[in-house]
Amino acid sequence: MATSPTSSPSLVDAVFVGVATLDAIALVDRFPAPDDRVVASEVAYAGGGPAATAAVAASRLGVRAAFVGTVGDDANGRAILTGLVDEGVDVSGVTVLAGLPSAASVVIVDRVRDSRAICNQPAPRIDISAGLALIASSPVVHVDHAGWASVAAAGVLREGQLLSVDAGNPIPGFTPRGVGLYAPTVEALRLTYGADHAVADLLALAVAEGCDVVVATDGAKGSSALTATGETASAPAHTSPILSTLGAGDVFHGALVAAVVKGLPLDQQLAFANVTAALSCRGLDGRSRIPSLAEVEAAMPANAH
Repeated sequence: MATSPTSSPSLVDAVFVGVATLDAIALVDRFPAPDDRVVASEVAYAGGGPAATAAVAASRLGVRAAFVGTVGDDANGRAILTGLVDEGVDVSGVTVLAGLPSAASVVIVDRVRDSRAICNQPAPRIDISAGLALIASSPVVHVDHAGWASVAAAGVLREGQLLSVDAGNPIPGFTPRGVGLYAPTVEALRLTYGADHAVADLLALAVAEGCDVVVATDGAKGSSALTATGETASAPAHTSPILSTLGAGDVFHGALVAAVVKGLPLDQQLAFANVTAALSCRGLDGRSRIPSLAEVEAAMPANAH
């Protein structure tokens, strides 16, 4: 049986559709070997998931955000919802599935090699029925790899809405045709169009497939964008202390949506998202150190204000 939280929908600036998880994260100096035991210098428990973390980032940046997705009726599901509500995210569009476990992950972060290993219990099937009204009324709808199929199949998007797609993870059968804001990694674009292409060519190929704007992230190299009208922009990565990059891509997408909602020019959108994602890496988990709007504005490059 599926139920939804009792709070009623509110007017929102952006709806985020997809996965929400509860994560346990350990920081170690090396990955454990088989039958090994290592000492963790820090252990954190936090909400995760691409769309849910993007919603939290947008909310901290002053955007009225809602999350639409599915959790189980277990302790993890209750913790996921509480974490989102505490961040000011509307959860009236979340479906709670009876008898099913919520998505959860165990993450080991190797401090020395700046890498991580993830053991994931997948989310229940995405049920967006409780959030259809929110999705239909929101000016911006952002989906992750899991939310894409549900939103596309529901047929609830209307003319004039901005559809934003986080394509950092593979989406079977996906093409960017008709997408307002397509946001893959450069690595994902190379997997789609070929590893020999320059970044500018990869962006052009994505736009040629029919998206309005493509924004590609390239780790320490920053981000680049191209619009269907030929406008280009790029922004270098922001330098900040890094404890873990877990969730940084999701934070980038939430900040990018927030920048669009705020009406920033394209180059400032990239800088705004880069700064937000970089500052979030100060924390072990993907959410605790997501910066406030004031922190981001203070750290923005002088030429991006």
